[in-house]
Amino acid sequence: MDDLEKAILIIFDESGTVTSELKSQAVAFCQQIKENPSVCSICIERLCFSKLVQVQFWCLQCLHEVLRGRYAGMSSDEKSFVRTSVFSMACYESLDNTNSVKVLDGPSYVKNKLAQVLVTLIYFEYPSIWSSIFIDFLNNLSKGGVVIDMFSRVLNALDDELISQDYPRTAEEGAVSGKIKDAMRQQCVGQIVRAWYDIVSLYPNSDSELCAFVLDTMRRYISWIEIGLIANNTFLPLLFELILVDGLPDQLRSAASGCVLAVVCKRMDSQAKLTLLQSLQMSRVFGLVAGDGDSEFVSGLASLLTGYASEILDCLKNLNGGDLKRASVELLNEVLPSVFYVMQNCELDTTFSIVQFLSGYVATMKGPSPLTETQLFHVGQILEVIRMQIRFDPMYRDNLDVLDKVGSEEEDRMIEHRKDLLVLLRNVGRVAPEVTQIFIRNSLSSAVGSSHDRNVEEVEAALSLFYAFGESLSEEAMRTGSGILRELVPMLLSTKFPCHSNRLVALVYLDTITRYMKFVLENNQYIPLVLAAFLDDRGIHHSKVKVSRRASYLFMRVVKLLKAKLVPFIETILQSLHDTVAQFTSMDYAAKELTGSEDGTHIFEAIGLLIGMEDVPLEKQSEYLSSLLTPLCQQVEILLASSRVQNSEESPSKVANIQQIIMAINALSKGFSERLVTASRPAIGLMFKQTLDVLLQILVIFPKVETLRSKVTSFIHRMVETLGSSVFPYLPKALEQLLAESEPKELVGFLVLINQLICKFNTSVQDILENVYPVIASRIFGILPRDTIPSGPGSNTEEIRELQELQRTFYTFLHVVATHDLSSVFLSSKSRVYLDPMMQLLLYTSCNHKDLVVRKACVQIFIRLIKDWCARPYGEEKVPGFQSFVIEAFATNCCLYSVLDKSFEFRDANTLVLFGEIVLAQKVMYERFGNEFLLNFVSKGFLAAHCPQDLAEQYCQKLQGNDMKSLKSFYQSLIENLRVQQNGSLVFR
Repeated sequence: MDDLEKAILIIFDESGTVTSELKSQAVAFCQQIKENPSVCSICIERLCFSKLVQVQFWCLQCLHEVLRGRYAGMSSDEKSFVRTSVFSMACYESLDNTNSVKVLDGPSYVKNKLAQVLVTLIYFEYPSIWSSIFIDFLNNLSKGGVVIDMFSRVLNALDDELISQDYPRTAEEGAVSGKIKDAMRQQCVGQIVRAWYDIVSLYPNSDSELCAFVLDTMRRYISWIEIGLIANNTFLPLLFELILVDGLPDQLRSAASGCVLAVVCKRMDSQAKLTLLQSLQMSRVFGLVAGDGDSEFVSGLASLLTGYASEILDCLKNLNGGDLKRASVELLNEVLPSVFYVMQNCELDTTFSIVQFLSGYVATMKGPSPLTETQLFHVGQILEVIRMQIRFDPMYRDNLDVLDKVGSEEEDRMIEHRKDLLVLLRNVGRVAPEVTQIFIRNSLSSAVGSSHDRNVEEVEAALSLFYAFGESLSEEAMRTGSGILRELVPMLLSTKFPCHSNRLVALVYLDTITRYMKFVLENNQYIPLVLAAFLDDRGIHHSKVKVSRRASYLFMRVVKLLKAKLVPFIETILQSLHDTVAQFTSMDYAAKELTGSEDGTHIFEAIGLLIGMEDVPLEKQSEYLSSLLTPLCQQVEILLASSRVQNSEESPSKVANIQQIIMAINALSKGFSERLVTASRPAIGLMFKQTLDVLLQILVIFPKVETLRSKVTSFIHRMVETLGSSVFPYLPKALEQLLAESEPKELVGFLVLINQLICKFNTSVQDILENVYPVIASRIFGILPRDTIPSGPGSNTEEIRELQELQRTFYTFLHVVATHDLSSVFLSSKSRVYLDPMMQLLLYTSCNHKDLVVRKACVQIFIRLIKDWCARPYGEEKVPGFQSFVIEAFATNCCLYSVLDKSFEFRDANTLVLFGEIVLAQKVMYERFGNEFLLNFVSKGFLAAHCPQDLAEQYCQKLQGNDMKSLKSFYQSLIENLRVQQNGSLVFR
């Protein structure tokens, strides 16, 4: 063994005994050999003598790389030597008389690499230099299976590397592929097909594996060779014979069906295709599909039948003549029973889409004429396929019930898988509503009657079908209970499935009831059944907390819909929910992790909606509300009292418990309107005020617990809406507590609350605002930077995001204050100190902020302040220095320099809106300041921007006129003109 062979063995060593250093040396040595000018000779010599498959593979890999990279630079003698040598190996010949090593005796991966080398030569040399390769190969097939196998490998590699459309190709590869195919069609395709026929006829019993391999190669080529070479009275009977003979191996029969499928899928004119499909007499194979669904043959046959059906469907869509359409329908009707069987019982080729095919077929049924009996039968089959396809696999039953990681992944997969299938169901429901409803009824009846151990998936699928069917119904049909809905909804409401304890079944059952509530709204006799379903162990009292929480949420939606119709049942409902309400705020329950829309408070919202109606007598309403609020408030008071005494670190369970109670009271209050608690029934309002009193104590006892502060803030929001102006006495203390310990994130929440107060009560909150604004301003100007908040790489931290959110909310707050006649708040004795930093911040932002909506808000604030603080020309100056600041700083920098910047993009919609506000600002400044504004803006600003005198004069005329649209249009063209004229840039500093 020489050094090269040793090096190759080291490279391929997987034992772990070779050091990385030695491996690196071996790689370097082999790389040196690759760069040797005589590398082709070295490789071919080794292939003659070495029996080591690693050496054979390396040498062939090396030849492949050299040919691909250096072919153009090789001499004609070297090319001839490589061509002759490689072809001899492929034809099982010795390169000299003494050597007995033959590459074709090696493993598949070595032979595949040899095929790749040959294909590289074909790429460069066929047909111009080496025109005889395929004919020469055909002449060697008589040597037997080993050469036939090699010839097939070469054809397969040619397809993979150059011909197949399944892989992206460069333009050059596409051109070479076309040239090779044209030459092969002209020269040798007929002979290759003849060879395939002879081999398949000769070897089916003696070497079925070889036969199957050859047929698999042929399948690849049928798409582009002359179809008549295969689809004739000689070759097709042979293929069908292989499919139909029972004793032959599955692999061979499957390969034959693959070839027939390639014939079926051959692209051609629809009329010619129909003729071809008719000639196949495919009904001969329909019965074979009922074999073992997992076998290779049945899987191949399933692909053939689905492909055949798809092609017929395409013919049906594309052909116009009545006779041709009828012929297509006949073929389709003939194959569909087998296709439906395949869809339900076999593994299908991934390239075939069940939904796409069935949707295409259902689309052919749309039209004015009623469905035929055959079509109606097929609709039933399609529904059965949908039901089977949407069923969960029982092997995941336990995972889905507890919803562990595996169950969660399976649920997500099925949700995605079902999307298109349920769209198909809706389409079927539209073309055949009666058949669909009867199918769903029968599915439900079957599910009700099936045994517990096997019915989880069946029940879940039947309910899911009924749920999805609702999407295809109009609101009118839903309300009146058209078709058999009048039978199905009561049947659903009164059913208790044996597997109701299963999470999936319980959830889809509740969702389905909720979907059909509009029917119950019109048919009040079913309300007791609805209440029973939600209140017993099918819903809120279900053993699984995820189900009971979901039931609470859906029950709340049902209450919203039925509302007044539930008044007679309030006592019953409250009694039924007593244990749930009591349990909700217990320590154990509060600690259970459930987030999002199903956090459990919905049961309180539902109760609030029920008892908050004016239809409920005042005495009863007070009694109901008191029975809920009193124990909840008492529990908070007990927890607060114990915290006062202990004065220690708060336990997470105590915080969680209080949090739950606040959320429950918050949800409960949503059912009570402001009119009811303040005007018609103030006693109810008093109960909520007392509750607010208790909950505000939380801010005193737990000043630093962010989650509790957030929940109390949320409750104050709620009380603002519920109690209206009667909440005022509680606000000063509450706002003071909320401001006391606020971080940037909490300041955002605080500002949102203040904005709500201003928007609801306008100038009535002036006193409150004058007290809190100095504190807000002090905090915010201490937190926010004077210019920009960092952005770009490395700035996407939580701290930066909080600052950006605080800045945006602060601008909204300033805008709300200014636009609600409250700008005098900025001028109070305690607030004046913050006037200058506020103005500087607004000025900088109006000129530079990346968010154009924020810039627009700042410009609007300036407009409002100018209107509020500046009387018409020559009036008294309300805020000393403000007028000169606006004229000299805001007007020049924001209204001129910032829009001159090329980043101010007029093609952007938001920019144009901002620009409109900037033009309006100029108009307002002219109205308030007259020539003082005009002289400064034109003589200083325009002069610095090199504005021609005539344009400046036109601007003055437009500004003094009354046509805002014309002013805006002129100013835009002026800015675009100045951008071209100015030398150097004007940047706001």
